[in-house]
Amino acid sequence: MTREEIRKQIREIGLVASVRVASDDAAVFAAENVLAGGVSVVEIAATIPNSEMVVRDLTARFPSLIVGAEVLDGAAVANGSLDAGAMFLTAPGFAPQIAQFCEEREVAYIPGALTPTEIMRAHKAGADFVKIFPCANVGGESYLRALKAPLPHVQLIAAGGVTQGTAGRLIAAGATALGVGEELIPPQAIRFRESAWIRELASRFLTFVRLAREAMEASS
Repeated sequence: MTREEIRKQIREIGLVASVRVASDDAAVFAAENVLAGGVSVVEIAATIPNSEMVVRDLTARFPSLIVGAEVLDGAAVANGSLDAGAMFLTAPGFAPQIAQFCEEREVAYIPGALTPTEIMRAHKAGADFVKIFPCANVGGESYLRALKAPLPHVQLIAAGGVTQGTAGRLIAAGATALGVGEELIPPQAIRFRESAWIRELASRFLTFVRLAREAMEASS
């Protein structure tokens, strides 16, 4: 998929499943089941053992899954992730060298940022979306709404502490999409391999996004 196609898919679905688990097999299990629940965009955390192998496995087994890779180091690691099949790159913070790498390779880049200064730097460097992380810790929807007032042109992804209770409100506050981790992929569901639990949560979060967007359209 092209960079623009990746951007379009993320905007349309409004959800990025953040897969941060303790093993490579657990990561594959989690990704497989969020996809079965309708969430077709995942990011594979760099802290997962053999994360590149996970990316390679998922892209080979699930052609409809859009797989992103978290990159904490430099261009060599980023290149390895792309070679494994990653379709976009993410990070908890902004790294200019990764932004430049993604621009040169025409790869979608979603760095994390928190302050207006960080967000503006990331956007100017070509970030496709800017992930507000950790969103819940700094005010959640109220903080996001405050950011969108002076930065309406920046597509923001709310991540970090997103719950079923806050999902719809974050979309209403201006989030283009949500990055959801444990609330979508509970540790207990991973431990006991509860496929139905993860699929149900995926369906719920998709519904929260859809209903919030419909309410915004109705009021506009």
